[in-house]
Amino acid sequence: MNDSSWGAGPLPSAGGSPPASGFWGPPDQGSGPAVPARPVHGAAEPQQTRPMPTVPEAGGDRNDRDRRDQGAARPSGPPAQPPQKKRAGRDLRAAIGVALGLGAVIIASLFVVKAVFVGVIAAAVVVGLWELSSRLSEKKYIRIPLVPLAVGGAAMVFAGYLRGAEGAWLAMALTALATLVWRMSDPPEDYLRDVTAAVFAAFYVPFLATFVALMLAAQDGAWRVLTFLVLTVVSDTGAYAVGWRFGKHKLAPRISPGKTREGLLGAVGFAMAAGALCMEFLIDGGSWWQGLLLGLAVATSATLGDLGESMIKRDLGIKDMGNLLPGHGGIMDRLDSLLPTAPVVWLLLVVFVGAG
Repeated sequence: MNDSSWGAGPLPSAGGSPPASGFWGPPDQGSGPAVPARPVHGAAEPQQTRPMPTVPEAGGDRNDRDRRDQGAARPSGPPAQPPQKKRAGRDLRAAIGVALGLGAVIIASLFVVKAVFVGVIAAAVVVGLWELSSRLSEKKYIRIPLVPLAVGGAAMVFAGYLRGAEGAWLAMALTALATLVWRMSDPPEDYLRDVTAAVFAAFYVPFLATFVALMLAAQDGAWRVLTFLVLTVVSDTGAYAVGWRFGKHKLAPRISPGKTREGLLGAVGFAMAAGALCMEFLIDGGSWWQGLLLGLAVATSATLGDLGESMIKRDLGIKDMGNLLPGHGGIMDRLDSLLPTAPVVWLLLVVFVGAG
């Protein structure tokens, strides 16, 4: 309780120090209490000489004392805040709505006309390259030749679907060569840095996405791609749900502080269960034990892919690669776990059930 609430001034110090203003006569000699005289107007009155309060109306004195007692019992400082509920870091309603919309577009294009889905992959690649090049230019002043990258990236996806792995590798080589030539039109300063980043972008986004087109080219390609998407989404969902509820031990605090070891276990468990179901019921010739291995591999690659993009974003000093998808960020923020998982799923499906 602050003394000013009582209207009291400073007390006389021990050992005979002079009294506060408002007293007449010599300083206290220790023979008795100082006798107050007429107070000086505006001077603070000492606590010992506080005048007695006037008699209030009936019942008022008890109420005043009750209020003072309650005030004295109240602890100082701000009131205690009620415990806050654990909240997610993003707008879940927007995230779920966008996810459902994207899922509807993907499923419709995947099972109606395969070529349309190849176009969806190519469009995602071009937008992802644009986001990545924009962030590199803004934060690191790296000038990536976007035109040859976008054209070559889309060509990689279609070449992989039409010509297989050989076509994808050829398109990758031509894209890298095109970026080297295109960058020559600018001054030579930082040429090596820019073309190195361009080749990295060509491999990271369109080349890895080409493995989705390779899966789609199989006879049961739509079901293979659906298995790939389901396992990746289930892995991310399991990691989020278990980590949000039970996560206590950080997985990689220097890279992504929000990820926990408990979340990783959730991703593995959810993905393995979904993998067993998908291989048993969606993939011709597949078995549940293959699905367990596939789910484990997907959870591992998806987590590493997420950490890899988190490393890139930390280096750039950004939270999201873009803002095209409310509740999710940018396209690259959704492709981070899908891109490195695509070649893993393609390879394991070829080993388990053949190229199709």
